[in-house]
Amino acid sequence: MLDSACSGAGVSSVFQPIVDTARGSVVGYEALARFDGYPERNPEAWFAAARRYGCAEQLEVVALRSALAARPDLPQNCFLTVNVSPDLLVTDSVRAIWRDQGDLGGLIIELTEQTPIESYLALEPDLNRLRAAGALIAVDDAGAGYAGLGHLLALRPALIKLDRALVQDVDRDEAKRALIEMIGTFASRIDAWLLAEGVERVDELDTLVQLGVPLVQGYCLARPAPAWAGIDPDVGLRLAARLDQGQKLTIRDIVERVPTVADTAEASAAFVADPNLASVVLIDRHHRPLAVLESDASHLGVTSPGLRANLDTGIADALRRALTRERGSRFEPVLATDNAGRYVGLVRLERMIEAALAANGAPGA
Repeated sequence: MLDSACSGAGVSSVFQPIVDTARGSVVGYEALARFDGYPERNPEAWFAAARRYGCAEQLEVVALRSALAARPDLPQNCFLTVNVSPDLLVTDSVRAIWRDQGDLGGLIIELTEQTPIESYLALEPDLNRLRAAGALIAVDDAGAGYAGLGHLLALRPALIKLDRALVQDVDRDEAKRALIEMIGTFASRIDAWLLAEGVERVDELDTLVQLGVPLVQGYCLARPAPAWAGIDPDVGLRLAARLDQGQKLTIRDIVERVPTVADTAEASAAFVADPNLASVVLIDRHHRPLAVLESDASHLGVTSPGLRANLDTGIADALRRALTRERGSRFEPVLATDNAGRYVGLVRLERMIEAALAANGAPGA
């Protein structure tokens, strides 16, 4: 049976929605392998057996190709996450998959914790190639197995997925809440998204929203299904109602447009053309922001990476994230992005402070 599955027979993909807790809408999907053509249905059992019998590479390639076959029809402004074992990322057959895909914009590659990473340095060239092609890197099951703090520090992922064990009964466990808050603070410092998977109860969902976890997935919202299913309407309305009842002021309300450039030479030309221009934003070919360039330093090639935040991030949350940065960059502007991570504009710290004061009725605000 394993030989048959490794050839692609009876292997398919389903997709579980990933939901933005601020708006109650689907912003991405995780691709999951299914083995419906066989008596054994558990994917973990299949991948464990493949590793045991020396054919893990073949089975993961089959699963990846199945998942990516649906990618051309991915809904607009949604991302797709796929799972890859770190030790297989450097194999020729997995590299060939990325080459066949070409532009990897909107794709998030999750490094699973099935095997330890023997050398982060050995992974670096492949990770850099994936990022250059437009992909983002995620760490799966943070807080369990090999996906510890050292793992996060070395990889600097764009997405950190909390382990299911941390999410389960989080509404009843103060220690779990404290740990999730700590990981959330760390994620903010490295400008990564935090995603809680395995959310099965409404009380867990409510607690995660209160903790400020921006992305969630799990049976409470939607089960894995053929492409591209939505979420439980009642849960979506529950999340939207929280937004209506809570803080409505977001960075969307105070964002300002700042010109974009493709390189530092173009930035220098923009500053020469407009002496009153204070800054521009360097973007990549996927229109994702890379850095803020100031007029007095752009000619030297000096850049500031800036902090990225979704348009629907609350003012207070954005301020908290900004103020956890290193002292030298603490008061630099925040880069506002849409749900696909594309640049929308800048939000300056002074405007966030003024808006927060006004919202709280401070005198003179």
